Amino acid sequence: MSPTITGISSMATRNVLADLVNQYGREARQRVSIESVGGVEAAQRLLGGEPFDIVVLAADAIDRLVAAGRVVAGSRADLTRSHVAIAVAAGAPRPDLSNEGAVREAVLAARSIGYSTGPSGTHLLRLFERWGIAGTIAPRIVQARPGVPVGSLVSSGEVELGFQQLSELASEAGIDVVGTLPPDIEGVTVFAAAICTASERTVQAQALISFLISPQTASIKLAHGMEPV
Repeated sequence: MSPTITGISSMATRNVLADLVNQYGREARQRVSIESVGGVEAAQRLLGGEPFDIVVLAADAIDRLVAAGRVVAGSRADLTRSHVAIAVAAGAPRPDLSNEGAVREAVLAARSIGYSTGPSGTHLLRLFERWGIAGTIAPRIVQARPGVPVGSLVSSGEVELGFQQLSELASEAGIDVVGTLPPDIEGVTVFAAAICTASERTVQAQALISFLISPQTASIKLAHGMEPV
């Protein structure tokens, strides 16, 4: 068996990548080790020169790493589309999410709101600003620490309403996922893989990425609340 392919990813793709690389390892007889951390931390570690073979992050973060010379230009491959979802504690009343106005009212009515440091959090804060409620709810919003699932804040009772990628909320115990943001304000993040410039196993890294974007991985992605690209 050839040397282990190493990678780093954001927490949003942790669970789906675990299943995908397990399948790839069985089929290709190739060891793969992916470390999942907060997306900001992952980018910082690559910018700091930490060596990995591949990286899986939001597509715009990959593009910034290309510009910084840490990712091979032209190696980006889009893997999945992920929607922002909303969760409450298991058994709690479910707010109306049928349209933008209903979501705004649910946020205003919530005792506390949790969000992440990732793309879903950025999208949410922009919505708050656009709705003109950022100042009003500022004392009630809680940003999860990097690498900490928003769902854990919901299940522990720290926040009443939690917003994060569906792929992350779906795997958290003690919460109910109410649904994704409605079409008029949906937040969709494309996650992509790319080869790191520090890699000494670019052929093997490319083979792994080719598998990750292949049609045979669609069912695994769907099972984790993500859409194949």
